Amino acid sequence: MASEFQRDKLLKMFRAFDADANGYLDRRDFQALAERWRGLPRVRPGSELAARVDAVMLGWWDHLAAHVDTDRDGRVDLDEILVMVDRLPTMRDVVAATAETVFDAVDEDGDGRISPAEHRQLVDTWHGESVDVADVFDRLDGDGDGYLVRREFTELWIQFWTSDDPTEPGNQLCGPVPART
Repeated sequence: MASEFQRDKLLKMFRAFDADANGYLDRRDFQALAERWRGLPRVRPGSELAARVDAVMLGWWDHLAAHVDTDRDGRVDLDEILVMVDRLPTMRDVVAATAETVFDAVDEDGDGRISPAEHRQLVDTWHGESVDVADVFDRLDGDGDGYLVRREFTELWIQFWTSDDPTEPGNQLCGPVPART
């Protein structure tokens, strides 16, 4: 069962994914998410990367529909998302493959590194709006070189989607996690 920390962490993501703000996710929400990602400079229409972005985003809808939409109504609520989160540690390869595509989409200059500006683009794209990420990148950049290379990014991505430990830096990858009051 997902913890309260995971619920807090994913609530903002759920709201960002819920493009029509109707309180649940469906295929249209994932199509809208893919559309946001196709707006990034490296994700050119008709490109191999655009096809991968679509496949990844809609592939996650397919996973949700198959594994947690138990009433088969074509809708998934936050509690059902949290059931999927419980399964993600057993799906490490799929989560890592998603990180690969996201990395390629966000690495705007193609230098094999995510800069602080590219990280901000990632967060804003996920959320569909500007999000305050002050000091977040410094926590993510474990070696302090000012960039995230693919290996670092993939580890942080896996932490974000699977970790229940608030001290792990990956939990901040998609923006700061609200503190419980």
